[in-house]
Amino acid sequence: MADELNPSPATTRFRIGYALAPKKQQSFIRESLISLARDRSIDLIKIDTVKPLIEQGPFDCVLHKLYGDDWKQQLANYKYNHPNAVIVDAPESIERLHNRISMLQVVSELKAKSVNSQSNGGDDAAAATFGIPNQIVIYDVETLHDSRSWEGLKFPVIAKPLVADGSAKSHKMSLVYNHGGLINLKPPIVLQEFVNHGGVIFKVYVAGEYVKCVKRKSLPDVAEEKLESLGGLVTFSQVSNLATNERTDEKYYKLMQLDDCEMPPQRFINDIARRLREALKLNLFNFDVIRDTRVGNRYLVIDINYFPGYAKMPGYENVMTNFFCDLLGKMEVETKANVGNEGVVDGVEDDNVE
Repeated sequence: MADELNPSPATTRFRIGYALAPKKQQSFIRESLISLARDRSIDLIKIDTVKPLIEQGPFDCVLHKLYGDDWKQQLANYKYNHPNAVIVDAPESIERLHNRISMLQVVSELKAKSVNSQSNGGDDAAAATFGIPNQIVIYDVETLHDSRSWEGLKFPVIAKPLVADGSAKSHKMSLVYNHGGLINLKPPIVLQEFVNHGGVIFKVYVAGEYVKCVKRKSLPDVAEEKLESLGGLVTFSQVSNLATNERTDEKYYKLMQLDDCEMPPQRFINDIARRLREALKLNLFNFDVIRDTRVGNRYLVIDINYFPGYAKMPGYENVMTNFFCDLLGKMEVETKANVGNEGVVDGVEDDNVE
């Protein structure tokens, strides 16, 4: 990983323009990050979203988490006029995560084969597999009330809004215990089978080639024999929030022993992260993984989010600055290579190029 883009003090500094919503900017763009990046020859510059992007800069990289057709067009115009600039990330790639069906479809499309065990003498990573829970999309009330639509699903299920655009509405979910709970739902929604996973969720943060897996409290397991006696559904905004609110006595989690919960094989997680990064064409995202308690080495990806809360990670400043350095270092190499090839046509030097 690049510690410095260029050791020479006379080197031109790199400029990263950032365009973030106020709340995201407050949590992510901290003085500690600005200072560390500055020491590594990178200046973080706030983009004025009131002014046209094309009138600002120039930037070597545009870091953003804004949406809308106008912003998308501004990025396209900027890239057209500054072809060497790096956009993190492309709006077209981000949009795939705004739909919970297309979001996880990419996981299904990956070849779910185990990591080559020969590289480390064979371990649990070689036997581990991954996929997604069974799920369907319900577009209207009529379909929701038609039992044939969801007869292939096994209760309980998690009901999630089809749109995942980061809004408060998109985070509102429900744990539906039985058929009776479906009548209170408002389509379009995704119904995803709830899989018992020991009350632990693994959140995997990706920043370029950097991968960090952490464990968090999740929804408790649900005994099948209790499904009919439980209420129809319970709503929540995040899996971890429901886990905290519903288990205030702490007894459940003491029994669960979160600290003792075994982490997934790191090589296995790294492999999924790499393939997702390549398939999604994204640099900044995280994904949530659970371990199916019915099959100990079976892992399910249940959610993917763009540009998550990296500031929650200890030392995030170093992680992100390293990411910036790697990204800009590759850009610098590619730019020099393109300049060197300007006088070459089909591998032959063009004498007419001055």
